[in-house]
Amino acid sequence: MTTPLKRLLLPLLMLLAIPAIPMSAQRHYIPHIHVGVHGGVSMSRQSFYPSIKEGMLNGLQFGLSFRYAEERHVGLLAELNIEQRGWKEDFEEDPFSFHRRLTYIELPIMTHIFFGSRTVKGFFNLGPEVGYMIGDKATANFPYTELPAVKGFPSNRRYEQMTMDISSRFDYGITAGAGVEFIIRRRNSITLEGRYYYGLGNIFPSARKDIFSASRGSSIQITLGYLFRLK
Repeated sequence: MTTPLKRLLLPLLMLLAIPAIPMSAQRHYIPHIHVGVHGGVSMSRQSFYPSIKEGMLNGLQFGLSFRYAEERHVGLLAELNIEQRGWKEDFEEDPFSFHRRLTYIELPIMTHIFFGSRTVKGFFNLGPEVGYMIGDKATANFPYTELPAVKGFPSNRRYEQMTMDISSRFDYGITAGAGVEFIIRRRNSITLEGRYYYGLGNIFPSARKDIFSASRGSSIQITLGYLFRLK
């Protein structure tokens, strides 16, 4: 073959090969659709400013999941969850206890990135989340509605957050997690995930004249799930 002919055919063959590469790759991966359930524990707190002394409040989290993956390593994960959040006040050595439990219905929609073998996969989830508070319950071992008249209650401690009405039941934020998935059969798998949620919405009024300029929630969730592959 002459050199001029080689120079003419080589670019032409390259152009013909370019569209064939993605078409060939697409044939090797069939889109996957999974549905499932999950449940576990939640450890939460409220970020108040001015701050109060508080610890993590334990609760439950459970829900339904829908996962769609059209690419080899990237998919979409949506969930509908119920989560118990809130905060637990830290009185240190004083004989008082108080926690306020806030129950939310949540909708996270996340990018799902996965990798691994046919039997074990690692994954990352990241995306926005919106929620709506459907429950608010305070529990204490003292009459917190009568503060500051309660005998022995620390005089330098802020207490308004114990009885303030919730001004916004709507919440929104960012959630991210990582975990592992075990494929036990072709259409069945078990997942174990740790996730963190950072809320951006305030539950109390946050204007300059108000008591708190910030009252945002956050939580750590550890869940065990089951997924069934529909397609």
